Amino acid sequence: MQSEEIKNFITEKVDDMKARDIVELDLKDKSNFTDTMLVCSGNSKQHVRSIAQYVATEAKHAGHQPLGIEGEEYGEWALVDFGSVVLHVMTDEQREHYQLEKLWQA
Repeated sequence: MQSEEIKNFITEKVDDMKARDIVELDLKDKSNFTDTMLVCSGNSKQHVRSIAQYVATEAKHAGHQPLGIEGEEYGEWALVDFGSVVLHVMTDEQREHYQLEKLWQA
């Protein structure tokens, strides 16, 4: 899948799982590790874990293995790395604390 296809696929899957406040950050000119960062919120630690696991599982079924998954065991902040697109699923508390959108839009 191309970067745009991966981004659309992930966005569709997090929406399927009722993730909230989905934000896309274009990092092409700001980062050497990814082109796009998607950030979304889950309602609870279990919801964060479920969203990350669902996206990873559906991607595997579609033939696109994630490069890595981090943090899903804790549920406060999970990261699913697809190379050109990185997904961050966070609780509201973690999202407010780290403010990734503000950090990367600066």
